[in-house]
Amino acid sequence: MSSEETIAAVHRVSKRWASQSHALLVVSALTLCGCREGGPQVTRVQARPVAPATITAPGVYQLGMGARRLRDFANRDGTLVIPGQAASRRPLPLIVLLHGGGGAAEDFRSKFPLADKYGVVMLALDSRHNTWDGIDSPFGPDVVAIDAALRYTFERVAIDPKKIALGGLSDGGAYALSLGIANGDLFTHLVAVSPGFYAPPGPPIGRPRIFLAHGTRDNVYSVAGTRERIAARLKDAGYDVTYFEFDGPHWVTEEAARRALAWLVR
Repeated sequence: MSSEETIAAVHRVSKRWASQSHALLVVSALTLCGCREGGPQVTRVQARPVAPATITAPGVYQLGMGARRLRDFANRDGTLVIPGQAASRRPLPLIVLLHGGGGAAEDFRSKFPLADKYGVVMLALDSRHNTWDGIDSPFGPDVVAIDAALRYTFERVAIDPKKIALGGLSDGGAYALSLGIANGDLFTHLVAVSPGFYAPPGPPIGRPRIFLAHGTRDNVYSVAGTRERIAARLKDAGYDVTYFEFDGPHWVTEEAARRALAWLVR
């Protein structure tokens, strides 16, 4: 199946998912009371880097895999940022960016200029619903959408298989750690800013390197939680963890973004 066919399929699944508002409310309620049944539905990302037949010109592109979010009917899509270095056809690092709960891929737009500075392909994605599945619903639609977006990217840009990062803020950071640890045969690097927690949906695969960052003025998740619990737990599990603490709020500051990208490309 081509990336266009895959994205079309995701669009159909997303519309069907969005139309099932009653079922989604029931699932969310079960999740909140700790009685969700059935467990994970889709937890593995199947896409893998390939040698693209043609190189897409550097620029900023919408993926065209949108669906309407139930809460406010906002379009849920994704943005691919291809830096100028891609014109050389040399394989480049890739980072997939996942927003916080209630956010959007557009939240990362101010960081898009860093793609050219560090020579990194950026793929900023919208969750299919208000936040990422696995947090308020079983894993499934978001994993499928991430898989489709990666296939689309791999067919258009030469990507270095040794530098594929999954990263995010808040819920997106927790999701990056959770899904990334269970897909460490694809994601070589994980980035989490103010993650709050992580809960892999399957057994660990591989040993991706991990970058954690947290602002000292965060009023959503405690900086101590990341420093003293999440980082310690990951280190105890044998992961190579880099921890960066910055003077800032519950956000990806310019300094945190630069530190993470410099870490990825080194």
